[in-house]
Amino acid sequence: MNIRCAKPEDLMNMQHCNLLCLPENYQMKYYFYHGLTWPQLSYVAEDDKGNIVGYVLAKMEEPEPNDELRHGHITSLAVKRSYRRLGLAQKLMNQASQAMVECFEAQHVSLHVRKSNRAALNLYTNSLGFKILEIEPKYYADGEDAYSMRRDLTEIAKELDPEKFEISFGQRTKNPVDHIHHDGHCC
Repeated sequence: MNIRCAKPEDLMNMQHCNLLCLPENYQMKYYFYHGLTWPQLSYVAEDDKGNIVGYVLAKMEEPEPNDELRHGHITSLAVKRSYRRLGLAQKLMNQASQAMVECFEAQHVSLHVRKSNRAALNLYTNSLGFKILEIEPKYYADGEDAYSMRRDLTEIAKELDPEKFEISFGQRTKNPVDHIHHDGHCC
């Protein structure tokens, strides 16, 4: 299995994976919007033949007024059924989170998950360290509630470069990092 940054030519296969795996589906323009606006934040998982078997679609959120904290959001995560339980979802999520820190100095990442999606809840809380912030009633089109969740990215920032990232109460205290990703695909 290979995890790599998504390219424009992957968007159709990402959408196809979404249609196979998830009840929430997006129009192609939504994939293009993410791909053009935040090209360094979305990743795909490929099998040995180069077929896309999973993806994460991510973006940066606009800060709230009077809020200096930068944060990302996971829009969609999907792994084809026959490739689940191999750690691909966790690797995709970690790669997107790392890119948010490296490219945009994100302090946290958020997502929404259906209350009934026990497998995703287990992944997010037990494997990735997300915490439930609140329940958003009738968040999904079919009326199901969602958990609004958040993951603190401070530890990722410290692991990437402990000298450049001094985090104190969730805020950066030194100069911003140089915007260069370790494999050159960032800003």
